[in-house]
Amino acid sequence: MTENEILDIFRKHSALLEGHFELSSGLHSDRYIQCALVLQHPEVAGPLCAELAAKLKHVSATVVAAPALGGVIVSYEVARALGVRSLFTERQDGVMTLRRGFSFRPGEPTLVVEDVITTGGSTRETITAVEQAGGKVVGAGSLIDRSGGKAYLGVPRAALVTLDVKTYNPADCPLCKSGFPAVKPGSRPKE
Repeated sequence: MTENEILDIFRKHSALLEGHFELSSGLHSDRYIQCALVLQHPEVAGPLCAELAAKLKHVSATVVAAPALGGVIVSYEVARALGVRSLFTERQDGVMTLRRGFSFRPGEPTLVVEDVITTGGSTRETITAVEQAGGKVVGAGSLIDRSGGKAYLGVPRAALVTLDVKTYNPADCPLCKSGFPAVKPGSRPKE
């Protein structure tokens, strides 16, 4: 699939929004990607995640991990395409943590995936949680990279679509200055 075909899928499912949004990072933007509207359809989620898996097969991961909540379906479908297991991290007391009995063999090659990367914060937190639990992160991926490829993750990575979407600190946001109120459509509360 080309980037344009993938973006058409997001548009078809009303998952590419325009307006004034407060992102889970606290930054503001004039575009928002709501992957859940695409991922709710298994017949769409499976092929998209298989495309991402194909881009990252070379890292030879034996497990795929993702931050909850947005990355859970992506992790599961990428793991299915790679024929490996899937798990996820969760926030506990504000810290991304491995729970529910999930574990890694020492040095187990792990791929960390996400639905959308903006700053890379959730992905980096998941990388840290995986490493603290004994896994070795060998790559990272996302369906959408909103950072224009600028978010640093410290490992090889891939995305199905890379967009350079402008983000603003709330104090410098031209949309705020114009009086247009921000909407917070994301799932993660600001901490």
